[in-house]
Amino acid sequence: MSDWLGGLALGVGGVLLIGLVLWDIFQTVVLPRPSPTRVRIARNLIRLSWPVWSWRAQRRSTSVDREKILGSYAPAIVLLVLVTWMLVMVLGFGLVLYSLREGISPTPDFGSALYFAGTSVLTIGFGDIAATHGLARAVAVIAGGLGLGIVALGITYLFSLYGSFQRREILVVRLEARAGAPPSGIALLESYGNAAMRPGLASFFLEWEGWAAEVLDTHVAYPILAYFRSSHDNVSWVSALGAVLDAAALTLTSVEDGPMGEALMAHRVGNHFVEDLANFFRWPSTPLALVERAEFDAARDRLAAAGWRLTDAEGAWTAFVRMRSGYAFRLNQMALYWVTPPAEWIGDRGAVRHSPATVPGAEPVN
Repeated sequence: MSDWLGGLALGVGGVLLIGLVLWDIFQTVVLPRPSPTRVRIARNLIRLSWPVWSWRAQRRSTSVDREKILGSYAPAIVLLVLVTWMLVMVLGFGLVLYSLREGISPTPDFGSALYFAGTSVLTIGFGDIAATHGLARAVAVIAGGLGLGIVALGITYLFSLYGSFQRREILVVRLEARAGAPPSGIALLESYGNAAMRPGLASFFLEWEGWAAEVLDTHVAYPILAYFRSSHDNVSWVSALGAVLDAAALTLTSVEDGPMGEALMAHRVGNHFVEDLANFFRWPSTPLALVERAEFDAARDRLAAAGWRLTDAEGAWTAFVRMRSGYAFRLNQMALYWVTPPAEWIGDRGAVRHSPATVPGAEPVN
């Protein structure tokens, strides 16, 4: 009786492990939307490993060494997730097959049951251990089928990730020629200050509106994409998004002769991007513009020198603070979390203290 109960417990435990892997694969690869489920292998591996990995990278003395370590994280964790799925699946089937060892020839110990499970899941099938009858045969066949399915889904997952990453990076790299590296919204508008260049700014904002919508969709569905870093120095999708949002905010508040409609749409979609991604990672929202009046005035001087006609300074400052307060704090959290190369107005602003008088309607951050 005790042997029967022990075998049943092993079988149930194995089925639970198999179910955990299948559920995680469904949530991670198949389901094209965010999942709030906390019992996830992939999610917990990322949550536990990224702080250690980023801490190790930040201890490096040079930015080159730091970027090498940070850049290897996402590919490494993707492979680790795939390997973990296979190992847990083998363990699950090993427990189930060990509980059914009377239907296997020769009758295996637990190590041999794991070996049989591994050859079944990987569809190697050496034949030195075989299921001879009953439920053990069905389990071996199911193991082989699920093993093939996991490999196929894993390949699909990799293609989806790298396809989305490459599409994201095209505009990020193109931004470097217009906004510098690291990118700056002020430098972007300076590039379009020439009268011959200005018609292109409207189409530029439209391109980034589409970019923000696509990247939001892919990065919420596959959060690991946010950890993939650009292969170019001093370039990041976080700082690129910040530069475009800053350029749109400056256009809407300080420039008289800019493409207002296109800038407004780019700002709305980009702001929605920041809000949704921050909500997914459970980062709080604080209405802080994270920019000082002196910095804003210096930016206006640069825009005027580039040839833009500017609006009234006082009204522009109030409107700019209100507009930037919608995304700046959360975007800064992203930059800190993913150790983004610092950019003008984007990056670690922790040393800058902002009073309620500096940011209308905002409370000071302690």
